[in-house]
Amino acid sequence: MDDFEDIDEAVEDFDTPETRPARLAIIGRPNVGKSTIFNRLAGKKLAIVNDQPGVTRDVREARSRFRGHDLTLMDTAGFENARGQKLEARMRTQTEAAVMDADLCLFVYDAREGVTPLDRIFADFVRKSGKPTVLVANKCESRAGDHGVNEGYSLGMGDPVEVAAEHNIGFGELDDEIEMALRDVVLTVPDEVIDTTEAPVRIAIVGRPNAGKSTLINTLIGKDRLLTGPEAGVTRDSITIDYVWQGRRVQFHDTAGMRKKSKVNETLEVLSVQDTLRAIKFAQVVVLLMDAESPFDKQDLQIADLCEREGRALVLGITKWDLVKNKSEMSKALREKAANSLQQLKGVPVVMFSGLTGKSVDRLLPAIERVQIDWSAKLKTSELNDWLIEKVQRHPPPAVQGRRIKPKYISQTKTRPPTFVLKCSRADKLPESYKRYLINGIREDFDLWAVPIRMYVKADENPYDNIKRIKGMEPLKENKRRNR
Repeated sequence: MDDFEDIDEAVEDFDTPETRPARLAIIGRPNVGKSTIFNRLAGKKLAIVNDQPGVTRDVREARSRFRGHDLTLMDTAGFENARGQKLEARMRTQTEAAVMDADLCLFVYDAREGVTPLDRIFADFVRKSGKPTVLVANKCESRAGDHGVNEGYSLGMGDPVEVAAEHNIGFGELDDEIEMALRDVVLTVPDEVIDTTEAPVRIAIVGRPNAGKSTLINTLIGKDRLLTGPEAGVTRDSITIDYVWQGRRVQFHDTAGMRKKSKVNETLEVLSVQDTLRAIKFAQVVVLLMDAESPFDKQDLQIADLCEREGRALVLGITKWDLVKNKSEMSKALREKAANSLQQLKGVPVVMFSGLTGKSVDRLLPAIERVQIDWSAKLKTSELNDWLIEKVQRHPPPAVQGRRIKPKYISQTKTRPPTFVLKCSRADKLPESYKRYLINGIREDFDLWAVPIRMYVKADENPYDNIKRIKGMEPLKENKRRNR
């Protein structure tokens, strides 16, 4: 399974169904193998898996096709017997909400450890919810789990299905049990159905830890879907949320905070950062979220540079704006800082808002739509070549070793991001400064701000030159004379 495949992970496009997909929640206490089972059922590695307990914190969803059924799989945080404002208590609240929202639950326990008191507490809650449940005894790859399998009957959820998720054992029987349980599930069309025939705008929210990424998405969608808190690094998995925002279908990707590379030592944080990088590669527009009290940190600029190198359209979001006193002066200073620090993304929009209170967050979507349109822009070849003639006449490229360089033809070869090919004589001698001059000219004259622009310079082909050349190697003089 390729860790670096495109992460069409959370919500794939299906035609609008007559009934909604069944929602299948994978539940249990920490470190029983829920995420591994989730990845097996999804058919790809989506959730982060690690031996450390409590890896999963948010409810992660993925659409899947299962024996003719459309499913929405839900990977949940491990159930903890905690109350109050602790992180574990907030995780428990999310898990309980997932159970109540599910049509079918897979209750997973560790057969090697047997049924624990925490398993019994959680099982009691699930029974009281009245949700159909399939009991799964995981880690049954050896006889060490035989005793634990027998203990599973005491939970009152029927016969346990023996699987070993890590080794892909027992999933045939588990699939049969899920299919039988789904036959009794009554599915109705919800009041609000997202039209999946329209391609979504994929938006990744990135930034340093504790910048307020999850809080912003919760405010935008109008509910506490993502786990938030004062602790840094609450989010670990990249969570995708499908939503209709001001009439447009969008997919928000909430990501883990990215610290300096020298500070990332733990395996779990490395996996979280890799998940964030995949989210950036998958996104169309990246919103770089910065704290108004400490914006444009060196790490912020490195993240922005990473987005530019990946070819993503970028919007700078300044959150916690309600804490700023002199807003007009601060706004002017931040825009100047963006212009000076991000020369490679001239004109990048800077949007100020409060992710917690929701004030001015409505400014975010117009900025996203604008850069997304520019990111997908296609320019006419005739207009480009008229523009090139004017630019070269105004400022011709410098002569190198006494010989002129003649730009002759330009065309756009692809979009997302806009990519151009320039044909000219002595292509390998064209200075980088002149390439930047042309790229900045395209930005200004065709109004393509805030998006990466790629330009490749290629030698103009000579129709009378029949000498085969290998890149980086010149033909011998004898061959030249022989071909005359």
